[in-house]
Amino acid sequence: MGERKGVNKYYPPDFNPEKHGSLNRYHNSHPLRERARKLSQGILIIRFEMPYNIWCDGCKNHIGMGVRYNAEKKKVGNYYTTPIYRFRMKCHLCVNYIEMQTDPANCDYVIVSGAQRKEERWDMADNEQVLTTGERHPLTCLGALALSLRWGPQSPAEL
Repeated sequence: MGERKGVNKYYPPDFNPEKHGSLNRYHNSHPLRERARKLSQGILIIRFEMPYNIWCDGCKNHIGMGVRYNAEKKKVGNYYTTPIYRFRMKCHLCVNYIEMQTDPANCDYVIVSGAQRKEERWDMADNEQVLTTGERHPLTCLGALALSLRWGPQSPAEL
């Protein structure tokens, strides 16, 4: 079933591989089609997923993490040998444009313009999420027991 995609291509009668080279060149199209319409400017249209929650500066609405946009991706620099990309997308709720940039130094994205990052900080102690030394999670004890039964009295690091 999967092989039908690779072998069933229509070659027009006037197609000449020596003259045209490929079907894309014959049809005067790019393999990426509409996504490559601004490729001469160094911009590629990609599907971008919002990495965290933000507030739009234009409409002041919340945009949740995971919302997807058609964004223009452009290389703006390098961090050592890693390229830095800028993504420009239009807010789906208003006419405002949001620009984000990769930050390879911190393995994160930075908002350049058009939005504010929603800071979500919480303390584990306030939410009673911290386990003290007196309390132990039962699955942690089971994991240690399973390792000791498998490896004996030695730890796997010592082997």
